[in-house]
Amino acid sequence: MSWLDDFPDTRTVWTGIADLNGQARGKRLPATRARKLDDGSAKMPLSVLSLDIFGDDIEDSPLVFESGDKDGFLRPTERGGVPMPWLRSHSLLLPMTMEVGPGRPFHGDPRQALARVLERYAARGWSVQAATELEFYLIDENDPDPLTTRLRAGGDILGLRSLEAYDPFLAELYTACGTMGIPAETATSESGMGQFEVTLTHGPAMKAADDTWFFKMLTRGLSHKHDMLATFMSKPFPEDSGTGLHMHFSILDAEGRNIFDDGTDRGSETLRHAVGGCLSTMRDATLIFAPHENSYRRLITGSHAPTGICWGYENRTVAVRIPDGPGNARRIEHRVAGGDTNPYLLFSVVLGAALLGIEDRIEPPAPLEGNAYEEDCPSLAPDWAEAIDRFEASDAMKRLFHPDLIDQYVRTKRQELFYVAELTDEEKHDLYLDRV
Repeated sequence: MSWLDDFPDTRTVWTGIADLNGQARGKRLPATRARKLDDGSAKMPLSVLSLDIFGDDIEDSPLVFESGDKDGFLRPTERGGVPMPWLRSHSLLLPMTMEVGPGRPFHGDPRQALARVLERYAARGWSVQAATELEFYLIDENDPDPLTTRLRAGGDILGLRSLEAYDPFLAELYTACGTMGIPAETATSESGMGQFEVTLTHGPAMKAADDTWFFKMLTRGLSHKHDMLATFMSKPFPEDSGTGLHMHFSILDAEGRNIFDDGTDRGSETLRHAVGGCLSTMRDATLIFAPHENSYRRLITGSHAPTGICWGYENRTVAVRIPDGPGNARRIEHRVAGGDTNPYLLFSVVLGAALLGIEDRIEPPAPLEGNAYEEDCPSLAPDWAEAIDRFEASDAMKRLFHPDLIDQYVRTKRQELFYVAELTDEEKHDLYLDRV
């Protein structure tokens, strides 16, 4: 119980686990009753990890009535307790993972999916360092028409005035990141009104995924204290750019050497094969990069979101970019996902695809120079329905994910596809603004 002993003023403990949509699920209990959480006796229905975006059960899921809505067992992750500085009370979040029995992971848990991928790297004596760049919007929570209350008409790319206008929120955000152990680095104003990006520093891949999930939770929670709403909705406003969640990663060998570095400015053969794996699986993985109907409004030509399956060096119009820098920092930047993605599934599919490319020695096409939007590149799945079908049928996804996760994710998305179709555009906007 050292995680609780480290925070003696804690009054409440919140158990938290990410469902397939990246929504936090769990329970709140007094700190005096939190001692039982370490032994794995805390329980929650397995079906809770595959609720739809409305928060409802999946109607045809074998995890609900067919199995008697069986419980799984929650076990604290290696992260331990994390403060929740956006709450008034002294509260601690205890991140959890789901098991079906002692040492038996529940394969519908997205964090367990990432753990499986990282175990394959560890079996080779490798480890993954990763980081994310997260874009989000800040809008007036109390105005029925947020379009009229944002900072100004038009964008303000890298504008210091925008950062100044939102400084009280950003200052508290950085303080809270420090309290939670989230390594927040650069903040910038982006191309949309009231749109910002925060970069998180490189670290072990599982911690980086945790930090990304925590950051989204923190940003939304903290914004309410400032009478604002922070949203990672992929395309909240038609006239503005969408939110991206860019992922950077490199692979280290047992001696801590970056295996993407071969002493040249082009990078190693292993880097090229990792790129090849990412590109070869990208169309089938579209559902993870763009998990909601709204996500596809971001993926349009010339919108600063990649639409073609291609790569290049120091090129922000491609899907997979190799940034300039010293060889020991050689890394891959995966630019496809929207801000509404589940970080654990994103890390799983990107790192899993890179490993498939390395294992199968997949050579990518030639790197692109110039404007990728003007090239005739293969495309991502064009819409939500096709993305669901391709994810379900994909042999590559079956190599990356357990069949149970594929089944549950597809059932979840098919139910959402059906019910979201019944909503008006305004209702869809409100749904995603509230949920992601």
